[in-house]
Amino acid sequence: MELRPYQREAVEAVYEHLRARDDNPCVVIPTAGGKTPVIATICRDAVSVWGGRVLVLAHVKELLEQAAEKLAAVAPDLDAGVYSAGLGRRDVDHPVVIAGIQSVYRRARALGRFDLVLIDEAHTIPLEGDGMYRQFLAAAREANPDLRVIGLTATPFRMKSGPICVPPPEGVLNAICFEIGVRELIIQGYLSPLRTRAGSVKADTSGLHVRAGEYVAGEVEDLMDDEALVHAACAEIVELTRDRRSVLIFASGVRHGEHVVRVLRERHGIECGFVEGGTPARQRHELLERFRAGGLKYLANVNVLTTGFDAPAIDCVALLRPTLSPGLFYQMVGRGFRLAPGKSDCLVLDYGGNVLRHGPVDAIQLRDRAAGDGEAPAKECPECRALIAAGYAACPECGYEFPPRRKTNHEATATGAGILSGQVERTEHEVEDVCFFVHEKRGAPPDAPRSMRVEYRIGFGRWVSEWVCFEHSGYARAKAEEWWRARSNEPVPDDAEEAVELAEAGALAPTLAITVERRAGEQYDRVVGYVLGEKPPRLEDPDACPEYAHADPGIDAEEIPF
Repeated sequence: MELRPYQREAVEAVYEHLRARDDNPCVVIPTAGGKTPVIATICRDAVSVWGGRVLVLAHVKELLEQAAEKLAAVAPDLDAGVYSAGLGRRDVDHPVVIAGIQSVYRRARALGRFDLVLIDEAHTIPLEGDGMYRQFLAAAREANPDLRVIGLTATPFRMKSGPICVPPPEGVLNAICFEIGVRELIIQGYLSPLRTRAGSVKADTSGLHVRAGEYVAGEVEDLMDDEALVHAACAEIVELTRDRRSVLIFASGVRHGEHVVRVLRERHGIECGFVEGGTPARQRHELLERFRAGGLKYLANVNVLTTGFDAPAIDCVALLRPTLSPGLFYQMVGRGFRLAPGKSDCLVLDYGGNVLRHGPVDAIQLRDRAAGDGEAPAKECPECRALIAAGYAACPECGYEFPPRRKTNHEATATGAGILSGQVERTEHEVEDVCFFVHEKRGAPPDAPRSMRVEYRIGFGRWVSEWVCFEHSGYARAKAEEWWRARSNEPVPDDAEEAVELAEAGALAPTLAITVERRAGEQYDRVVGYVLGEKPPRLEDPDACPEYAHADPGIDAEEIPF
């Protein structure tokens, strides 16, 4: 199996983090973006190249099955076992063990010594308390105090709120070493585009109480199970999905889900499957297989199909439940990200106000709910009910022009393509972090010129990219030289690899802020302005070199990274 360029970058970023730092990294790749091939590649390299032993942990058996399948494809000769009560296996004597956390969290000693532990869906690790992951890792470190942990997730924040990476000793995971966004993968053709629309009848969530960071479940179900709301939502879902092939519905509770199924059947003559936590395993398996195969168009569920469920043909997701959890919102919408033959996009029908609450799925905003301040990160078009980012001046679906309003420094910025022909919007952002990568254009021949991709972090989970073309000729090379000289006293590098090496060694002035331009009709935002710090001295000056520049030259660059 050949990795996609960003998957290869993710693997390399993990190895670099393990070599250069003592803490534990996390990889962020969107749902359907392919975390499992990254896991399989790290397992293969850890065993075959470095002679290590690896444990892969997940919390649902579907993820375990995916990991085993991908590992067999990437490294068919690798000896891998599975330890899962749900799958009826208890393999322990293998270089790679793929395990369910529920099955092993009290059995760390029985599994033996590991060098690496990879945790899929790492946002499920609690920040506090002695949960299953923490219990297992504490016991595993008794066998190997040098154990390293690698997390992989689509949502670098917990289901309630807050980042999953925090400094040790509080955090199991401590830093994001690689992150790629939904929007970038949609543009590159790896994820399905999304369209979002609000329901014509909406539930008022203002009276709901909050417990442990989420709406009280019983109150949510009572609110959403209103007779008029269920009838209106079902009628609208039927109408808007006539040309859709596969519709996944998220209900607010068992009673509510059964109500939805009954209304679809009795009033519209539509069969809708239903799965919840108490559905017998055989019945659940049969329903999911029918849904995946196209024999069942509509499927409703309650809290069981948010992670690990792979049905690429899903081209409509209906959210009949409100949530305060940005992670749960993302996971529900993410069921529609996968590509499938004949699928042009995925329609998201939001009856719970989730897009208005959390923002577009490619730019989810975490806000202080206790404070209750801050502007809504999205808005609804009054003409067509499309849900769009708050910064849009006109609706991209119907062209409705919103009344002009005064901009502030805290205004949410639009996401997605341009709106009107010729429209240009420029916004300045403070830069929180900068990363550098060698970029190879997708599908380009091996001898094609590469570029240095620069990623600017301008907020939580928000990155803006630009490409500096040192290996090109003509105008592109001239612009790259100008870009470099504005930031560095080093000679202009000849190729992208040298540029990245120098950048990571501290040869560039810090970027304090960037101005981002969004132009109608163009897929990518442009970085058109910079606020730079002072240029650093030449690296040849021993006093100017970063500490790691003086490392022992006898250390092998390919030594074991854990």
